[in-house]
Amino acid sequence: MSGIPRPVNDLPNHSISVRLIRGELSNNISNFPIELHVGANVRTAKTDANGRAQFDNVPPGETVKAVAVVDGERLESQDFAAPAQGGIRLMLVATNKDAAARESEPTAPVAGQVVLGGNSRIIIEPSDEAIQVYYLLDIVNTARAPVNPPAPFMFDMPAGAVGTVVMDGSSPQASVNGPLVSVKGPFAPGRTLVQVACEIPAPNGSLALTQRFPVSLEQLAVVVKKVGGTELTSPQLANQQDMKAEGETFIAATGGSVPANQRIVLRLDGIPHHSVAPRWTALAIAMIVVAIGVWASTRPENSALRAGERNRLLARREKLFADLVRLEHDHRTRRIDEARYASRREALVTALERIYGALDSDDTAPEPAGRAA
Repeated sequence: MSGIPRPVNDLPNHSISVRLIRGELSNNISNFPIELHVGANVRTAKTDANGRAQFDNVPPGETVKAVAVVDGERLESQDFAAPAQGGIRLMLVATNKDAAARESEPTAPVAGQVVLGGNSRIIIEPSDEAIQVYYLLDIVNTARAPVNPPAPFMFDMPAGAVGTVVMDGSSPQASVNGPLVSVKGPFAPGRTLVQVACEIPAPNGSLALTQRFPVSLEQLAVVVKKVGGTELTSPQLANQQDMKAEGETFIAATGGSVPANQRIVLRLDGIPHHSVAPRWTALAIAMIVVAIGVWASTRPENSALRAGERNRLLARREKLFADLVRLEHDHRTRRIDEARYASRREALVTALERIYGALDSDDTAPEPAGRAA
């Protein structure tokens, strides 16, 4: 270590050897003056080809310190007593400013590819007439420099997705716009973690989920929470088994690699759902009410008001779904206590039921373009 004296027996008695290097052992500084402060006196010697300067016949017991000034940087050893027997070796290490400057320079991004690594997962949790979908995406750059892929890293969530959100712990490079997920480059060497979630309605108890990713997926891995008779099928899944965790049963399935932009197709059956008869009855009653008052609803000003109200309800529904997905995530990661979770979830579900009731009572209105439901 720099400046620490080390007693040795391979030097003449009362001798002190000082080695001067720049940054690393292989970078000796030769023909450079070294000062040895012996009490009130100062001796000077120049380093040889190996970066060493030797001082002989140093009076035993004298307080000694080695000093060198390299490119304005003053290097000093510890104070120590000159030896009565044997010698002392020590080293002074100057900063390699060129190397430090190179290390501090940011590496410019280069054109390159990223992949979705083997730690990527698709996690699905069936709920009442819907599924919660979570993508844990491990974006891997194996290069030593940041890379910019030739095409933007963006993809749409599956058809019908609502409430798409970026979850906590994700890279700040990730963002969502409706069902569109974007991850801005460049991608630093190593891993970039992106976690997104959404909900997809499944009122009939079955759902075919289709997804494309813009880069290749090293291994398709899917985990589904088993609720009742939930089943998962896909020709792209080679291995599948049930497993227990924290008192719950999960379907764990894996497949091979998936090329960029190739469809991943997962079919889910046995999703919990209720009969739609009560809903259709309510809708029929609403239709009768609408028929009785049709003369009012056909007036332009009333139509505009109804369209505006419907758009407001749809926007409110999207926000409630996003809040519910975020709440479920916080509950799974134990960031919220059970009492607060239960009360908040009940409030959100109740609010959603009101929204659906209001939307169902106005189901004759035209659907806004781009509705995600």
